[in-house]
Amino acid sequence: MKNVEIYTRPLCGFCAAAKNLLTQKGVEFTEVDVWENPDRKPEMIQRSNGGRTFPQIFIEGQHIGGCDDMMALERSGKLDGLLAA
Repeated sequence: MKNVEIYTRPLCGFCAAAKNLLTQKGVEFTEVDVWENPDRKPEMIQRSNGGRTFPQIFIEGQHIGGCDDMMALERSGKLDGLLAA
């Protein structure tokens, strides 16, 4: 599997849904809780080209967007290809 990073915040339903999908697929991911690590928020915004909503998801350093974007990739059958080793 590829390196997956997800920037999250507590009590975020979209964050929970994204993490749940990745977990269901057996994908290990690195979670950056921006609430606990506020100094990482500017990094998230810069890496996501201005994205300020949560979550922001990266596969092998490539920004794929937020939860809705990842779910769209899943529905179109493209997510597994992005996650494959």
